Amino acid sequence: MELEADVAVVGAGAAGLSLALRLARPPAHARRLDTVLLAAPPGPARAAPRTWCFWEPDGGSYDEALTASWQRLRVRGADGTAVTAGIAPLRYKMLRSDAFEELAGRAMAASGGRVTRVEAAVDRITPVPGRGALVHARRTDGTGVAVRARRVFDSRPLPRLPPARTTLLQHFRGWFVRSARPVFDPSVVELMDFRTPQPAHGLSFGYVLPVGPCEALVEYTEFSGRVLDGAGYDRALRDYAGRVLGLEEYEVTGCEQGVIPMTDARFPRRTAPDVYRIGACAGATRPSTGYTFSAVQRQTAAVAAALHTGRRPLPPRPHSARARLMDAVLLHALDRGRVDGPAFFTRLFTRVPAPRLLRFLDGRTGLADDLRIGAHVPVAAMLASALTLPLAPRRTPPAA
Repeated sequence: MELEADVAVVGAGAAGLSLALRLARPPAHARRLDTVLLAAPPGPARAAPRTWCFWEPDGGSYDEALTASWQRLRVRGADGTAVTAGIAPLRYKMLRSDAFEELAGRAMAASGGRVTRVEAAVDRITPVPGRGALVHARRTDGTGVAVRARRVFDSRPLPRLPPARTTLLQHFRGWFVRSARPVFDPSVVELMDFRTPQPAHGLSFGYVLPVGPCEALVEYTEFSGRVLDGAGYDRALRDYAGRVLGLEEYEVTGCEQGVIPMTDARFPRRTAPDVYRIGACAGATRPSTGYTFSAVQRQTAAVAAALHTGRRPLPPRPHSARARLMDAVLLHALDRGRVDGPAFFTRLFTRVPAPRLLRFLDGRTGLADDLRIGAHVPVAAMLASALTLPLAPRRTPPAA
């Protein structure tokens, strides 16, 4: 079976769904584009349901699908000192992947056939000189399907990361918990709670997204070079939930787990003349924090606008050169043990107004704000890392 399309989108994660949704909702007088979204069928190739968080003002495009949102964040230092800050006019938003998939599905169904979804595992993408590319896939029943498209956008995770001077892993496990009594404050997110045992190399923190007085997503997160085994994450979560949060009677209703590379690698955005990468595999993850969703929105919005107006749709770099350099220096400093991670992040949230800091973490500040924020970092340690960073060789990390 072979399908013809103007655009093929490979992968139905945050980036693939975001691009497909934008193509399903073209602006007035935009070019009509026939699009095929190739989504992995149920099974090992499909990612488990997961949670994406980001910040923006009220009235965002996906507000109807949110699980919850908040206007206050809290960071707790290793000694328990709490910094609680309002982030107006921004809101910190929690979006579950299944709700986002339903939202995108409704948009595609209402597109009048412009965007169709095909559940098939992609085997390979073959460039066709001057005519785009041919995407080869296979359905669960073993039948093959090919999509011939003028432009292909691949959002699948990379099997191996590009060479980098520094690669840390943000790895986590979260429990959706329901407590027997009200213990959570639904008005504030525990963004970073450093009252967790710190690893010998890197940092760790707790993270709490309360969706009600008795319900929350409680996560244990590490920035380090190695992931834990399942028992290690569960021990850390039991310790954080019991010793730190004081939870006694609670039920675990769900679980999510992930690994996010934090790296200064250079991610190529094109693999053939008409085959592009989007999302995390194109560098959308912010190296210093692991946040990805907002950068995916900027990238896919630019791609969709280019497609709708007939321009070359090379995905833009999700983060500026200045932001990437600052992140590379910070990663290098953390990896070499030059900065105390918990103290570093706690100090920033203590000294910098939260809305400005969030805009900085999202890459939306100018040079003047970046310099103001830089005044609150350990200057000697960061300068030492900036001077030694160019001497560090780029190495290819192990395969994911």
